[in-house]
Amino acid sequence: MTDATVTIREQEAQFGDYFALLKPRVMSLVVFTALVGLIVAPVPVHPFVGFCAILFIAVGAGASGALNMWWDADIDAVMRRTAKRPVPSGKVTPDEALAIGVALSGLSVVMLALATNLMAAALLAFTIFFYAVIYTMWLKRWTPQNIVIGGAAGAFPPMIGWVAATGSISVEAALMFALIFMWTPPHFWALALFMRSDYDDAGVPMLTVTHGRRVTRTHILAYTVLLVPVAVGLGLSGVGGPVTLVAALALNAWFLKGAIAIWRRDEATAEADAYAVEKRFFRFSLSYLFLHFGALVADAALRGFGVI
Repeated sequence: MTDATVTIREQEAQFGDYFALLKPRVMSLVVFTALVGLIVAPVPVHPFVGFCAILFIAVGAGASGALNMWWDADIDAVMRRTAKRPVPSGKVTPDEALAIGVALSGLSVVMLALATNLMAAALLAFTIFFYAVIYTMWLKRWTPQNIVIGGAAGAFPPMIGWVAATGSISVEAALMFALIFMWTPPHFWALALFMRSDYDDAGVPMLTVTHGRRVTRTHILAYTVLLVPVAVGLGLSGVGGPVTLVAALALNAWFLKGAIAIWRRDEATAEADAYAVEKRFFRFSLSYLFLHFGALVADAALRGFGVI
């Protein structure tokens, strides 16, 4: 952790404060994509085993969130978006956040190994390490490519779900990973465009800070273009089908349209309308991933009924 001082208020933490430490909004995406990876896998899983797998993957995601908040408390304290988080607001102490993160990390990995297999547990352990150490402690404060490389941490959950069911990694699992990996940069860079002052204040080298908004807009378009073939490829894969393919074409057409709109904007226009286009793109990007993975579940259901 850096030497910057985080102001700590003396007050008793509530259950909700500890729960917020686990980043429940991020956890919901982790749980959903991991569940989809488990559902679409070609090997059936007993419902109880499946429940345990998703539970411990969720616990692992929460552990990552706690470790992230412990280490980033200093920069969270100066960013408007994060200042009310449990550690910088003083509701949870840094030591408590660290203890919770470490304890939940160990618990989630051991229990996932017992519930499913060692490969899934090893992949979960690597994901926690990657997010807490490689991304949070190193990449985030070192390179403007932090979110590109660090995005791998958020892309592992569907692969972990798949491995929990099958015990192996396949092309389909890799494509689900790639979809999230390629989606992450435009999603977060759109946020960074209208929240740049936060990253400036915190000294975080986001692309908007180090290279400016014009370069960031170009990068958003480039990664969105690269995302399209991945999404279509997933629709054509063994876990895809007509629903996923149609969803890929429709969602990526809209996503690409939004990225082009962002790329075409100039700073005078952006300032005048408070970055409405970027905010709209960011909000849609949240639905984008849920709809894509929901389409995979729909195709899995159609296969189960013998329709496709």
